[in-house]
Amino acid sequence: MSNDKKQKFDGYADKYDEWFMVNDNLFTSELRLFKKALGDISDKKLLSVGCGSGLFESYIDSSNIEGIEPSEDMGKIAEKRGINIIKYGLIEDVDLPDAKYDIIYFNGSSSYMENLTPVYEKSLRALKDGGKLILLDVPKESAFGFMYLLGKSLGTYDHEYLEGTMPELPYPLALASSGVWHSTEEKIGVLKELGVKNFSFYQTLVKNPLYTNEEPEEVIEGYKSGGYVAIIAEKQA
Repeated sequence: MSNDKKQKFDGYADKYDEWFMVNDNLFTSELRLFKKALGDISDKKLLSVGCGSGLFESYIDSSNIEGIEPSEDMGKIAEKRGINIIKYGLIEDVDLPDAKYDIIYFNGSSSYMENLTPVYEKSLRALKDGGKLILLDVPKESAFGFMYLLGKSLGTYDHEYLEGTMPELPYPLALASSGVWHSTEEKIGVLKELGVKNFSFYQTLVKNPLYTNEEPEEVIEGYKSGGYVAIIAEKQA
């Protein structure tokens, strides 16, 4: 993440939380996926890479969650929500101890990192054997991914190409535009090259973006239909 992209999040903490609060059913869908992917976290040590404002963590027990966050605006809110911020900055600049964590997760933050290989490699080293690296993201190939990429390309959501397709309050364009956006297959490929063999996948937001806030969706297995997808990669001994 360049300094420019890093700075995009400063000043957007309120906008970020507001988007989820207005799109409350969409948030419930994503929260269900988040909880499903993490599973039982009792007595486990977790690291959230790019923890943002800690909004999702405010709905679970965050007492054993450490965080890394580039934006101080976001991180200060996350701390109030119980996350122990171990670094204000980029994971690329953090030395993580080997085999410390049971779970390391990226909740949307992979979409703001250009080179995934060194970041995932570092994360896998920091996991205990049998630990899980969890990647939750809007896939580049999903309807939401297309919408964000088109908005980024056009410089606006207010365009005839997008008329009749947009949610009532779309994700802030400044944040969507600063994203890199990776496909699910790309992330799987990176993990396989790093030696990961055991995967599981869950997804939500299967409806088109226009309708995803009508009612909460259930989490289903797989990754080829969802607008928000969880890749769960297990570290083997």
